[in-house]
Amino acid sequence: MSEAGQVLIPKGFRFGATTAGLKPSGRADLALIVADKPASAAAMFTANRVQAAPLALDKEHLRATAGQVRVVMMNAGNANCAAGQAGIDAARTACAVAAQIVGCRPEEVFPSSTGIIGVPLPAEKVIAALPDLAARLGSEPGHFFDVAQAILTTDTSEKTAFAQLEIEGREVRIAALCKGAGMIHPQLVPHATMLVYVITDATIEPAHLQSYLNAAIESSFHRISVDGDTSTNDTVLLLASGASGAAIPGNHAAFAAALTGVCTSLAKQIVADGEGVTHVVELRIEGAANDADALKIAKALAHSPLVKTAWAGSDPNWGRLVAAIGYSGASIEPERIDISFGDLPICRDGGRAAEFDEAAAHAYLKQGAFSISIHLHQGSGSCVFWTTDLTAEYVHINADYST
Repeated sequence: MSEAGQVLIPKGFRFGATTAGLKPSGRADLALIVADKPASAAAMFTANRVQAAPLALDKEHLRATAGQVRVVMMNAGNANCAAGQAGIDAARTACAVAAQIVGCRPEEVFPSSTGIIGVPLPAEKVIAALPDLAARLGSEPGHFFDVAQAILTTDTSEKTAFAQLEIEGREVRIAALCKGAGMIHPQLVPHATMLVYVITDATIEPAHLQSYLNAAIESSFHRISVDGDTSTNDTVLLLASGASGAAIPGNHAAFAAALTGVCTSLAKQIVADGEGVTHVVELRIEGAANDADALKIAKALAHSPLVKTAWAGSDPNWGRLVAAIGYSGASIEPERIDISFGDLPICRDGGRAAEFDEAAAHAYLKQGAFSISIHLHQGSGSCVFWTTDLTAEYVHINADYST
């Protein structure tokens, strides 16, 4: 793995960003990732049945190319969702122009959009900005970070992660960038918006790449929630250029671990940058009847307004936790529930712990990040989940989002 803070850009890709006039702020809002040759691709998309136009094209293009991508085209400031046929036409036209400029098939272009829903995408602005953007692509870290900055909406900073490992004497790099701060409760299939792009210079067949991605997502992006809303545009894309010369089969544990580590880092960064967030909460559920029940409980806690507002006020009102556990749908015996805030005993055997210290618990919850452990004594099921509090600032951000 890479050392902390080390920036490692995989070989075989170029990057760039520019201002197309889609963001009212006037900041960069259009970006490209271009593979020197067609890259193997794997992707997962939102489970929301209302899906943005780019997602429809992405699925169509991946089928047409059998999982090959040359160009990733991203815009912020407009989600290109709920725009009807006009949205599809705008995305398709932009893909055709990008393909012509880069020199590839339109089906090898993977579009993504994020921003306000229900406003037609002004494709003419994207098209006008593409030639100059394509001419300024580069492979330096600065170019990579320009892309990470351009796709932000309500985010306060870019989110990136890197890894490096050696496979059969060859260096393999993984780099990732994403955006997401609100409208975060990813439910991705086959199994503000979260967009994730992960690239590697390993050689991996699309089918194997998809298996790696599915496994990495399950313990990272499927274990976070800011507000419980699942976006119409959620996308995770993994590309492999093959430029390192290192061929990876479908069962390489070290690569799987590195990919999962990168995705987990991004997932935590999304939570930490959640809209209006003042507390990041790690939920550790143990002793559930099975892993699915552990996840049910974590989501019940992460989505409860009463629980989240208690966290916002650093209020050790553990009764709200017990109530959410009770309606989660998981198999429980109330008299066997144990809860701790960090190392502080809060609830034992379903009731107030004898050692419960309200002042100490309040002080612990005043930290910007804290952990809550829940043991159900039902079986071996467990999960780790990351979520946030719910503050008045979150309400202000989203009440004023389109105005």
